[in-house]
Amino acid sequence: MQKLTRRGLFRSAAQAGAVLAAPALVRSTALGKDGAVPPSQRIVAGCIGIQHRGMHDLRWMMREKDVQVVAICDLQKKQRLAIKNVIDKNYGNEDCKMYPEIREFLATRTDIDAVLIATGDRWHAMGAILAMRSGKDVYSEKPSCMTIAEGRAVVETAERYGRVYQTGTQRLSEPNHVFCIEMARTGRLGKVHTCYAHIAPWDAAEMKHDWLPEQPLPPKEEVDWDAWLGACPWRPYNARYVSGGWRGYYDFHTSCIGEWGAHTFAQAQAGIDANGISPVSYQYVQNDSGDGMVTTFGNGVKMILARGNQYWHGSCGERFDGPEGWVAAADGYSKPDASSIKLLGEFKRVIGEYVARTGRSLDHMRDFLDCVKSRRTTVANPLVMHRSMLTVHAANICMWLKRDLKFDPIKEVFINDDEANRMRSRAMREPWTY
Repeated sequence: MQKLTRRGLFRSAAQAGAVLAAPALVRSTALGKDGAVPPSQRIVAGCIGIQHRGMHDLRWMMREKDVQVVAICDLQKKQRLAIKNVIDKNYGNEDCKMYPEIREFLATRTDIDAVLIATGDRWHAMGAILAMRSGKDVYSEKPSCMTIAEGRAVVETAERYGRVYQTGTQRLSEPNHVFCIEMARTGRLGKVHTCYAHIAPWDAAEMKHDWLPEQPLPPKEEVDWDAWLGACPWRPYNARYVSGGWRGYYDFHTSCIGEWGAHTFAQAQAGIDANGISPVSYQYVQNDSGDGMVTTFGNGVKMILARGNQYWHGSCGERFDGPEGWVAAADGYSKPDASSIKLLGEFKRVIGEYVARTGRSLDHMRDFLDCVKSRRTTVANPLVMHRSMLTVHAANICMWLKRDLKFDPIKEVFINDDEANRMRSRAMREPWTY
């Protein structure tokens, strides 16, 4: 006898109901006609903390016909109302439900299959962990964790609960970047000896430890300040924090190395087949940005952190150098760059081979949704996320301590450096612990 799943039960019930009901009362879209997807095959989704970047993710998600976004959870009333309006307008109804508190949202909405998390850095890992524990798959914006320990916790939670997880490092699915990664990974450049990863064009490692001036605390219904802080240390309320001014503060921000490196380190590490590992050494450089830091993998390949456009045109770029040439890609131009026309002429073939080999969509959100249905791992799965973010955190610690560091990527500890090891995690404020 075929096993009847929860969704299968709903599907059977819907089919039975369709037989008994008058056909005139059932819209064709509900039955999957006219290009629509029947309810039994749709992914039911919810959103947590949607503002600027999250709006792009939300629109990418809602354009897919096999997704129905049904709820928004946000600590700010104005944001709940704004996102509800966007969702309702997209579907032409007023069905989107609003929730101010994440635990109630996750516990109540047992019908939700997947969540989109686009909060500030401080809530990415915690939100993902709570969601996966409640049986939901997760698409989380980057940077996906505040510490090495948080990244490991996300990996272990996804494994324990069998959840699909995708980090919003969308360039891992974009053709220009996929081309460069595959050119390096498949040996078309020869054995790659050096790769470059873009970091933010400002003092990327500089962080503030002071507080903004205290302002009157708004009603909890308007902004739940205690929950906004989450696991972070308590501090007085200031409206600037909740309107995006949290960036640059150590308690809330993964650093600007994290903002860029969450993307570019994953891109570079994918090209040298190092998404399952991280560098073993970090070389401190005499500047506040990390520009020029040399990180070295166990196989001798160097990954150099670079500001500016000397290796690419645009932002969030990566480059791979080998004895047979080099390739590079970044935002801001229509095609990748290469050391020769011959290498660039491989573009269509390389992309075709990648799609045939992996069966993946060249659309990051679509890859996530396909994996929700198939239960395969995503291109930016928890381990890929963790290893690239581990590099981010180690680079940050190198800059903050202002000295070279040695790292054991297997044990995930700094070698003979107690001070650096204490920075692998942070104290967490109750009840926001995992």
